[in-house]
Parts: sequence; C-alpha cells; structure tokens
Amino acid sequence: MGNQVEKLTHLSYKEVPTADPTGVDRDDGPRIGVSYIFSNDDEDMEHSLPPPQPYDPRLHEVECSVFYRDECIYQKSFSPGSAALSTYTPENLLNKCRPGDLVEFVSQAQYPHWAVYVGNFQVVHLHRLEVSNSFLTDASQGRRGRVVNDLYRYKPLSPSAVVRNALAHVGAKERELSWRNSESFAAWCRYGKREFKIGGELRIGKQPYRLQIQLSAQRSHTLEFQSLEDLIMEKRRNDQIGRTAVLQELATHLHPVEPDEGDSDAARTTPPPGRPPEEEEDREAVVH
Repeated sequence: MGNQVEKLTHLSYKEVPTADPTGVDRDDGPRIGVSYIFSNDDEDMEHSLPPPQPYDPRLHEVECSVFYRDECIYQKSFSPGSAALSTYTPENLLNKCRPGDLVEFVSQAQYPHWAVYVGNFQVVHLHRLEVSNSFLTDASQGRRGRVVNDLYRYKPLSPSAVVRNALAHVGAKERELSWRNSESFAAWCRYGKREFKIGGELRIGKQPYRLQIQLSAQRSHTLEFQSLEDLIMEKRRNDQIGRTAVLQELATHLHPVEPDEGDSDAARTTPPPGRPPEEEEDREAVVH
C-alpha cells in the first residue's frame, strides 16, 4: 500500500454564552460556559450558490381569463409573439409610461403591486392601507414592472380623468378606503366601475364571474365567484403563490377533466371551502 496523504480540515470556533436565558441558574448564581461551534473554513469545499435567475413571467405567472357571464373582461395570455407581459427595470419603465397608465410591479412569491402613473416620474398607489403619491422607482421597491392598460377590457376613462381619480384620493387611509388592494384601486381609477370597490356588488347567491385558469394548451379549469372583488382576491393569491403551486393545487384538490369528458372545454367549480384567508400585499382594507 502506498502512502496516503490525509487532507487536514481547519476548524474554527466561536465562544458563546450558555447561561440560562433567564440569567438564573437553579443550583447557584448565574454561570457562563463556553460552547465550541466547529465549522469547515476550507474554501475548496464551499459550494457557490447559483446566480439568481431573471424574472420570467411564463415560469411564475398564471395564464388566465375572467368572464362576466359570457363576456371576457380580463385576459392574461402568453400567446406566441406577445410582448405585453414583458417586464422592465423601473428606470426603463419610466420611458414607457404616460399619464393615466396602469403599472404593475411583479416579483416571484409576492403579490403584484399596481399603481397609476400620474406624470413627473410619479405614481399614485394603495400601499399599507394608505393611498400615497410616490416616485415610480420608490414604489417599485426594486421590482420589475410593466404597463398593463390592456389586461382589463373595460372602456377606460380619459387619461386626465384617470389622473384626477388617483390624485383625489391621496392621503385616504384605513376606514376611508373603498378598495381591498392596489389592483382594485388602480383599476377603479382607470375604469371608474363600482365593481372594483369593497361591497360594490350585492351577493345574491348567483355566481356570474368566472376565472378560467389555463393548465395547458388544451386544458383549463374554471372557478366561479359572486363578485369581481372576490375573484380578484383569488387571482392575486394565485399570482403570489406562483404557477407551479397553482397547478399542483388544482391537480391535487380539484381534479380537472379533459375537454372531451365534460359538457364544456373546462372543469368548473367554486373556490374550495374552508381555505384560510391569505394576507394581502397591503393587508386587507377594513370593510365599512
């Protein structure tokens, strides 16, 4: 047998107090001991973490459509050649914004944050239970963003009216608010529809709103809601947990069927009962 060369591992240690957290030892007075925490500081053995991947909407976001009865009122699609969902750094996004535009900031595992661009590099947005006027770069909090004027298919107000709606509510907070999240506030400013407000629709047992989630090119699943407010909350929850988690959840709990197994091109359910409410991006506004 040849000589074996054994590589020495250099060990380091740190001294830490080991007294009782209360500072009192039951047997005597306070005591301090030494605990040795060993670690391997051999740089050759360290594994470098992979660099962070750029945000890709196709990997993280859920392709979906929203219907009121038979009318499509919202659509997020990753159809070939579509650049509408491309994202930009806050600095580059400023070059694409015009007063009255809706802006969406996105990041993995976070709720999307919506704002109204009002000009002069500034936006108005609902953040932490208050409508604020901020610079776009500050409101982004480092997230990438995009202009989302075309997601909702309602007829928009004039750009000047959108800006007036937004600026008129700067400073509103807590019980003064009529919107549950940043998306509902920004969309109300642009379209002026009461359906975006808290309690804007009567719940009379019917479920005229449908959220159709695209599972693949040939498969989808539909959830039904009594109000647009409820649907937006579910859609935003899906955006926050991400595409992979949504597809796993549907596969596990809802069992969508193939198009030729039902009477339509999608399985259809109401939202699963008993789901614990998720904490909203800005915390839910107080219902009044």
